Amino acid sequence: MAKRKQRRDIYQEVTDRILELMDAGTVPWRSPIRRRGGDGWPRNLQSRKPYRGVNVFLLAVEAMQRGFSSDYWLTFKQALAKGGNVRKGETSSLVVLWKQIEKEDKETGEKTNPPVLRHYNVFNAEQCDGIDPPDVAKPDPNTPPFEPLKAAEDIITGYCEGPDVKFKGTQALYRPSTDQVVMPEPDRFESPESYYATLFHEISHSTGHSSRLNRGLDTNLTAFGSPDYSREELVAEMSAAFLAATAGISESTIQPAASYIDNWRKQLKGDKRLVIKAAGAAQKAADWILGTRFPEATNPPPTDAEPNLPCPIKIDLVQQPTTKQLELS
Repeated sequence: MAKRKQRRDIYQEVTDRILELMDAGTVPWRSPIRRRGGDGWPRNLQSRKPYRGVNVFLLAVEAMQRGFSSDYWLTFKQALAKGGNVRKGETSSLVVLWKQIEKEDKETGEKTNPPVLRHYNVFNAEQCDGIDPPDVAKPDPNTPPFEPLKAAEDIITGYCEGPDVKFKGTQALYRPSTDQVVMPEPDRFESPESYYATLFHEISHSTGHSSRLNRGLDTNLTAFGSPDYSREELVAEMSAAFLAATAGISESTIQPAASYIDNWRKQLKGDKRLVIKAAGAAQKAADWILGTRFPEATNPPPTDAEPNLPCPIKIDLVQQPTTKQLELS
């Protein structure tokens, strides 16, 4: 009798890849998405839809490390269907997605549709012959110069029913108890990009408030260094990377402190599912801030999804509060 093929542990493979990058000094969710005149997001060539969740980081880092300039990816079969082929010797990259699998209880006959994590192997368009992906490297000459800071400001002011943002002191943080972001004055930052990257991180925390996506920040968040705290920081980091990419900020000059990286490493080694779950939560956080609502699905969102109308958040100055409160930096 032939031996049953051992099932691949996709959670472990993704986590091992992230840890490998961190060992090499790369934090994958620190703005890995490159902008080159197109929108810079990894996309499937057949559907033209952007990849989401952890796949954004996996493919963006693959492109960066392997020198691909194309944003487009496709499976081996998709390359053949387009009349092309993957060149001999090329190696694939991993993407994952959830699929609803119908199961029937043998005793009760009840049918359920639990989500199951599946994986696919994809290739960059530059690894194929006979494939002519859209040229995203050349901007439209009639398009005005891209203004990343204006785009970043549009994201901030378009965050409907977001937290108040107060400018004071030298520390950036989100205070769940009062649903308030505290930021240093913009001119205290080394660059506008650093300012927006930091602000994106803090407003990403705010999506976890009970009035929004309810990640328990204002009810049961524990102290710095705890698993819950580290997971929340991971979600905010990844969400900020999504927002920075959307705003066209290709690189962040803010690097996470060594204490955060050490905590992330410990959590990743202890929970192989963490990075995929955190990336999914981060995608929801970014979607919430951008005003785009997508139903739970296994495929990328439709490209014609319309964001909600802008809804400015309140930004003003306050004095230092006198009471000590739980804060997220």
